[in-house]
Parts: sequence; structure tokens; C-alpha cells
Amino acid sequence: MAQAPRVVAELGRPETPEETADRKAAASEAYRASKTTRNLIAALLVTLAVVLVIILGVPRGAPPAPDRIDVAAVARDVEQAEGRRVVIPDAPEDWLVNSATVDGDSTRAWTVVYVPAEGFVRVSQGFDADESWPARVLGGAEADDTVTIGGVEWDRYAIDDPAKAGNVSGALSTEAGTDTVIVYGFADDKALETAAASVAEQVLELREEAE
Repeated sequence: MAQAPRVVAELGRPETPEETADRKAAASEAYRASKTTRNLIAALLVTLAVVLVIILGVPRGAPPAPDRIDVAAVARDVEQAEGRRVVIPDAPEDWLVNSATVDGDSTRAWTVVYVPAEGFVRVSQGFDADESWPARVLGGAEADDTVTIGGVEWDRYAIDDPAKAGNVSGALSTEAGTDTVIVYGFADDKALETAAASVAEQVLELREEAE
């Protein structure tokens, strides 16, 4: 006995052959689409797993610290190139050296830049500098006091507006033979005086050599 055609609830009647074929085709298409999506997700998960393994497998650590600048070695090179003696600051060990070089236009200067715990300190030796050189370096600031450090009398500069003086809050200067040495930066008086004391003896020697 032949089986009666299946009644489709949505239709309220048996499917026609065309509707059956369309239904099966749609089901096949949905299955293939679902399988493709699952394959894509699986491939994405595999890719993420590979990336994670690579990331975890690459050794990491802190980047190597930059080589500390040997101020004395650079100073010797400068002396040979310039044919003159330069001061070599003996700053505290915990002061980082940011740079040590000769710069400047109208007045060339040997300058060492230090970074103490706070701020910065520059020790700059202007070659054959004129009397107005410190004021030019310090944005027009004028000396308002003197202080003796390491047996050397230094002019002290009070900087009212550091922004107008290249972010400099204080400075000391003194003659060193034909040159002028300025110790300046954004730092407290103690840091500036420490830097000045480290070159005071050499300043006196340069004065003697110039006599």
C-alpha cells in the first residue's frame, strides 16, 4: 500500500515535488554555510593559538641600558680637537650624564649635561667668552649675588621666570682664564653648588695658566 504524501504543517497540505526539492536544496545550502562558518571559526582559533605561542615563546626583558657617557674620555678628545684644556666635572655617581659635547655659534662652549634626582644641571665652559655671554645663555638674567665655592668666587643668578631662561631656575658663573664657566639648570642650590665645587680646582688652574 502506497504511503500517503506527508502533510506540511505550514502549508496545510502535502508538498509538491518542486517544494520538496526546494526545501532540500535550502537545507543543503544552510548546512554548507554552517559548515563554512565553523571552519572559519576553527581556522581563526588555530591562528590565534599560533600567535599566542609565538608571543609567549619570544624572550622578553627590559631593554639594555644605554652606555654611560665617559665624560673624561670625551673631554680628552675635545682638548685634542680644540687645542685647549677643558674642565671635567666630577659629579656624583648617581647623576646620569645626558650629553657631553661642544656647541654654540658665536661662542663655542664645552657643555656637560647631568640629570640628578630632580631636574638637570649643565656645566658649560665658554671658550674666550665675553662678559655678556652668561646673560645671553641665561635669557638676559643678571647676577644679583656672589658665593664662594671651592675657593672660587662665583656670581649667582636668581632666575625669576625659568620659562624665559630656557627652563633654567638658577645659575653660577665665574671666569676661568680666558674662558667663562657657567653652572646652570633647573635644580636647587645644592645641586648647582655641587657641580660648581667639582670644577673649582680646575678653574683655579686655568686662571693660573692664563697669567
